[in-house]
Amino acid sequence: MSQKLFMGFIILSNIRTYSYHGCMDEEEKIGAEFRTDIKVKTNMKKAAKTDDLSFGLDYTRLNEIVIEEMKIRAKLMETVGCRIIDRILKEFKIAQKVEVKITKLNPPVGGNIEAVSVLMKKRR
Repeated sequence: MSQKLFMGFIILSNIRTYSYHGCMDEEEKIGAEFRTDIKVKTNMKKAAKTDDLSFGLDYTRLNEIVIEEMKIRAKLMETVGCRIIDRILKEFKIAQKVEVKITKLNPPVGGNIEAVSVLMKKRR
């Protein structure tokens, strides 16, 4: 392999949780289904060259971070998204950029809306 960086992404799609995020009282009591997608940019050269997970992004741990943060109630999905991004950047020093999309399915907005999402990105 060349000396150049070998940048790539680890992508986890459709992480499903039942959570209690929202500003309305019934959202805190009843909860809703959520879907979270994350995309993490990293240098994959050392992991690819060594075939050693310690040099890569452990997607099992990424999934655990999402599930743990989705369990902590917040009024805003933006708050949860920020917590997820910050934890990933803190725990994985090789992560260069993190993108998180959180989707609330069937939001209680008084209309016929299938889902509402927030998409957040942060880089080092």
